[in-house]
Amino acid sequence: MAISDTLTGKLNAAFAPQSLDIVNESHLHAGHGGHTPNGESHFRVHIVSEAFNGKSRIERHRMINELLAVELRDAIHALAIHANTPAEAPR
Repeated sequence: MAISDTLTGKLNAAFAPQSLDIVNESHLHAGHGGHTPNGESHFRVHIVSEAFNGKSRIERHRMINELLAVELRDAIHALAIHANTPAEAPR
């Protein structure tokens, strides 16, 4: 299973997001540290969920990092997170 599919499944199950966009940016890091030949090492996540209501930016990032701890340890070199509540979501 592709790492992006694993990320999608875990984030959907944990946060029931109103929107979720996972961007594979690995191609932008070819030849740099952490890049892997499989092309799945650097990701950007845009997620909007009610689960982030009342949480600080740091708390939101921790929630996602804890959920994806295995992937961050074993496969992902970099993960950029944009986590918003529905009220904060870009329009």
